[in-house]
Amino acid sequence: MNKWLRKTLFVAVSVLTFGLITPTQLINPAEADSPNERDAFELSSSGTFSHITDNSNQESEFNRVRLMDTLFKQAEEQSYQKFGSKIKPVIENEFRDIILPNIELAIEETANRLADEQLKYLVITEQPGSGYSEKIFHIKNGESGKDILRFHVRRDQPPQEGYWFNFHYHTYEDNFQTHHQLGAIYWAKDTPPKWMS
Repeated sequence: MNKWLRKTLFVAVSVLTFGLITPTQLINPAEADSPNERDAFELSSSGTFSHITDNSNQESEFNRVRLMDTLFKQAEEQSYQKFGSKIKPVIENEFRDIILPNIELAIEETANRLADEQLKYLVITEQPGSGYSEKIFHIKNGESGKDILRFHVRRDQPPQEGYWFNFHYHTYEDNFQTHHQLGAIYWAKDTPPKWMS
């Protein structure tokens, strides 16, 4: 099952049942009757045992999924803002099908390598670069102000091939030195307009 679909289902079931039923109970009902290390039993005032589930992991996962969804939506919005009204209609479909999933994957993989306390401070810069600037958006630590990821698009013009938009990103892990390829979209033989035009 797709990783994001599984996470979304996990969070949805947890939230809808207020943590009383965990998705693992739905998947493996035989294991649901036996307590695990996250479960605790407590004696209520009536003298019977009640089952209490630790919801901190579920809440943490829910916050992580919500943060990732927010970053993905902002990344898409910033990209379309960068393209402007002249470039967007021409490359929008290819961008959404080819480049955007790779952007989301790069964000997710980097976030998985960050500590939970660092994740909550991740933010996307608010203004893409215009004109001939390569900057689409940067993801930074909002507390420290340091960049984590930089997403760029470069105009390439191989001899006699026309213009291409080369999407790539840089990461703090190698001090922003390496171009990590996200994909390329063909424009045309004609010179593309400036960004955000």
